[in-house]
Amino acid sequence: MIKKSILIWFSLIPLAILNGGFREVLLTPLLGENCVQPISGIILLLLILIVSFIFIPRIGKSIPKTYWKIGVLWVALTIVFETVLGLAMGNTVSELLKAYDVTTGNLWLLDVLFIGIAPWLVAKIKQII
Repeated sequence: MIKKSILIWFSLIPLAILNGGFREVLLTPLLGENCVQPISGIILLLLILIVSFIFIPRIGKSIPKTYWKIGVLWVALTIVFETVLGLAMGNTVSELLKAYDVTTGNLWLLDVLFIGIAPWLVAKIKQII
């Protein structure tokens, strides 16, 4: 079950990267920097939901605690991945932490929280718990 959940999480990486590219190449020139952060955050949230709806049922029936554990794992993997990638790209820790400030319009914190809730939420909606 853990192996499957990690594979599902890995499918989110290219979607998040494509979402970032879409934001930078298309949305920012059209709408400006101030508007695109919340829109991009909502798009990513929807992508997480779609992936979860497709793949979480393939994990199989289990107890709610299992899906909460998967969510915590996804959050941890996401934070580690973002931190390592950000530092490798030359960002400072304080720059990385700015992404978690929702008052700037960046919904990254909400996306990370939703990543943690999504497995349980989808399992509940799909009635596999």
